[in-house]
Amino acid sequence: MQIFGVDIGGSGIKGAPVDLDEGDLAQERHKVLTPHPATPDAVADGVKEVVDHFGWTGPVGITFPGVVTDGAMIRTAANVDKAWIDTDARVLLGDRLGGLPVTVVNDADAAGVAEMHFGAGRHRRGTVILLTFGTGIGSALFVDGVLVPNTELGHLELHGHEAEKHASSKAREDHDLSWEEWARRVQKYLAHVEMLFSPELFVIGGGVSRKAHKFLPHIEGVKAEIVPAQLQNNAGIVGAAMRAATGV
Repeated sequence: MQIFGVDIGGSGIKGAPVDLDEGDLAQERHKVLTPHPATPDAVADGVKEVVDHFGWTGPVGITFPGVVTDGAMIRTAANVDKAWIDTDARVLLGDRLGGLPVTVVNDADAAGVAEMHFGAGRHRRGTVILLTFGTGIGSALFVDGVLVPNTELGHLELHGHEAEKHASSKAREDHDLSWEEWARRVQKYLAHVEMLFSPELFVIGGGVSRKAHKFLPHIEGVKAEIVPAQLQNNAGIVGAAMRAATGV
């Protein structure tokens, strides 16, 4: 079974048909740059470009980098334009896609669902936290495989600032940090999250998961197991498609 997944990020909008039996992309993904400012209309145009690239005419699952309720309503917009807040994204994006059935889900929650079903969290019980390091820091919290949605742990305070301003992948690039220097920031953030939730497992997702060997060996003093996402930066696309398949 194939369903289309789209992952809206702070820097790019990417998508592809997903083989839900295999938990992998059925075709090579297509990506466009996220517009700036990332207004609802501009981002919707980007989503349409990605979907049209494949000539897709079925259901579409779409991630959003913020709190999403009822598979539709946007409640926060930290790394996109604030005009998204209180937008019914299901209506907006469905209309832009010519009436295709659309389901919208928080980006990290989508990635987490995919990793728990097909990737690094498969068959893991207890408390598992997926963290996506990109433009910001997204989070997905699972207890015995059940998602606690919209946790937004990237906005925890760390050293007097939001954690994602200090430890995101973008922060590494903005401050020209070495992988070892950045790993120390990530270590402090993980220790803070561990103090609050005592997880058995951290899954590190986002684009940096492809380069886990450059920073994970430098992270010390965290009791939980730390592993890179197996689906890497495709996890959001796969999770979005999984959510669209259920229609919620």
